[in-house]
Amino acid sequence: MKSFILTLFTVLFWAVSVTSFHGQGRRTTPTSRYGQIQVIDRQLCSSEGIPVQLRGMSTHGLQWYGWGGSLTGRSLDVLSRNWKADILRLSMYPDEGGYKTDPEHFRDMIDTLVDETLKRGMYCIIDWHILDPGDPMENLDEAEKFFAYMSNKHGQKKYILYEICNEPNGPGATWPRIKSYAEKIIPIIRMNDRDGIIIVGTPEWSSLGMSGSASGKEILKDPLTGNFARNVMYSFHFYASSHGDSYREQFPAFAQEIPIFVSEWGSQNHKGEGRNDVAGSQKWLDLLDRYSISWVNWNYSDDWRSGAVWKKGTLPDGPFTQYNLKKSGRLVRKWLREGRAQR
Repeated sequence: MKSFILTLFTVLFWAVSVTSFHGQGRRTTPTSRYGQIQVIDRQLCSSEGIPVQLRGMSTHGLQWYGWGGSLTGRSLDVLSRNWKADILRLSMYPDEGGYKTDPEHFRDMIDTLVDETLKRGMYCIIDWHILDPGDPMENLDEAEKFFAYMSNKHGQKKYILYEICNEPNGPGATWPRIKSYAEKIIPIIRMNDRDGIIIVGTPEWSSLGMSGSASGKEILKDPLTGNFARNVMYSFHFYASSHGDSYREQFPAFAQEIPIFVSEWGSQNHKGEGRNDVAGSQKWLDLLDRYSISWVNWNYSDDWRSGAVWKKGTLPDGPFTQYNLKKSGRLVRKWLREGRAQR
């Protein structure tokens, strides 16, 4: 009987947290607290120049887990209201059955998701999720058109970030080539959005070059400069089971020199699979806290992999209880909510 009452209480608590979104009237949201964010001296800051550390979630690929499937008004209510996320990253693969198969359909989907995200007071990253092929120049024409459209459609909404190349990888994706790509895309965005944060991918799967044979220090020796560098950040991705102490030891050298946004991380291996390295994840989050670096966890879906936070079959209708969360979901929800409590 006692066990039944505890279970009922837990379910009711989650239900109230989810459904109360529309009944609260005025409430404080991330966008209302921080306003239009900016980069000042390597640090992401609020509109008033106060350092900000955003924490949130990334979608899985929108071609598999998009609007009306995994992502609905109800599941976004859970993320914003119950999980207390500051930001949602919309992962749009150009290939692998993604954007290039039906640009109009996916533009409409992103338009909807941007507005649904902002409606809930979260910031929104529009992510051009290059992965295979890993050379961003391979999709340059499509990327130019994509960011011209997105910045024109959403650039005046103040709370949009643009991730222009998810994880550059392979022999062709050197820093000079990524930098050249960025110098082509950034002016296109700036024509429509003068101030939005732009996140630039880094070599070797956005590891700042740490995962490759070449030194990642080439970014520090030849960073983006002038107008190309204003309100621009560099992405770093890690997966705790694959990227351990050696990565954490190198990381401060970058954090002390360039503005970094951790636009993807997981507690599993680099494929988002396998066991959750809880201790390693906590070490990473402590390090990011030390430098007030924002982060986004991969991923908010019910994919079969351990990196997806919901158990298979939970989305789109729930129930959105702790019993439907995988271990990764329970962990990241806790980290998101604790982060909010500390602010």
